[in-house]
Amino acid sequence: MKKVKMLPKKTSKFVSIVVPALNEALTIGEFVDWCKQGLKAAGVKGEILIIDSSTDNTAKIAKAHGARVIRMPKKGLGQAYIDAGQHIKGDYIIMGDCDLTYDFRIIKPFIDKLDAGHEFVMGTRLKGGIEPGAMPPLHRYFGTPLTTFILNFIYGGRFSDIACGMRAMTREALQKINLESASWQYASEMILKAAKLNLRVAEVPIPFYKDRQGRVSHHKRKGWYSPWYAGWINLQVMFLYAPDFFLMLPGTLSFGLGFFLVLLLTKGPVQIGVIGLSWHAMFLGVILMVLGYAAVQMGILAKVVYDFNPRKTRIYKRIFTYNQGVILGGLSIAMGLALGAYFMVDYIREDFRLQIVSAPAILGLMLMLFGFQTFTFTLVFQMILNKNKNISHASPHQGEA
Repeated sequence: MKKVKMLPKKTSKFVSIVVPALNEALTIGEFVDWCKQGLKAAGVKGEILIIDSSTDNTAKIAKAHGARVIRMPKKGLGQAYIDAGQHIKGDYIIMGDCDLTYDFRIIKPFIDKLDAGHEFVMGTRLKGGIEPGAMPPLHRYFGTPLTTFILNFIYGGRFSDIACGMRAMTREALQKINLESASWQYASEMILKAAKLNLRVAEVPIPFYKDRQGRVSHHKRKGWYSPWYAGWINLQVMFLYAPDFFLMLPGTLSFGLGFFLVLLLTKGPVQIGVIGLSWHAMFLGVILMVLGYAAVQMGILAKVVYDFNPRKTRIYKRIFTYNQGVILGGLSIAMGLALGAYFMVDYIREDFRLQIVSAPAILGLMLMLFGFQTFTFTLVFQMILNKNKNISHASPHQGEA
């Protein structure tokens, strides 16, 4: 975790324990009792909110033990949390599973971190204690460490266990995260958005218990492929929210290398030791510049869509205005046509036979491509801004829990 300046200790707020349930009649009663013990031990007031999609007696048992139950159709684990948003009353939200693998009798460390000023608190099983048989070796020593490493590498985090389902956050943090993933990938989406939004993040070591006798985990219920599928879609969401890593950085490098080649060969072929560079290398440079330019533009569009950094979005809005984009795009196309005019005249004079490639012709082609890219980028950029503005006006309280 990155170091944060701690805020003065606050009084604990009302806590909502929000947990999805799908046919957990075997454990739900004891789970609700655990939650009550956890709230009492932490010295806080709260509610136990079960988002139920069961076909068994889970809901009836949960109510009998004092939980508030919201019935929802089965749509996925992430969707259960999305649907729960409008029903949450708490200032603090604690999430997890109701299968008794996470110990909700021990929620005080999470609340203490939130009271101290953190906004998003992850549990970590790998730094806590894992009961023998609780986690398959494939998950413990391969899947979880690998996906955790990838997320940390892409987003600059310092998490130790991104697959841990027990986590806590403030109401405001949940609103900022604006969860979108409907399935298992919600777990990674929450963490990477917490990193992208620069939320104050902390970790809490927790115990992790094996399933109670007679209970079959949801992964096992679905089959051997379920953990692999969960890992795959978690990688998917990591990639989708990383325009800097996958678009801006490689795009900038590609453009820079292409620019070097084009600049080097503008006056004609060159010889560097035993390496000879000619028009083919210049064409490669143009391709690299065009690809890099397109990647950077797509990265900017992605960043504006997600708006993780409003300050940068405001800067992009000032730079990429409609008037500037259309004018620059038009000028670039015009300059490209002018540079290519000499080539076209010679081409026609030679009965439409290509005799020699010239640097102005290549540069003209490049400028025409840049002009078209600039024009189309400007249109799409303005479309996104208009759509975001309309959504903001239509739903001023969007994302509130």
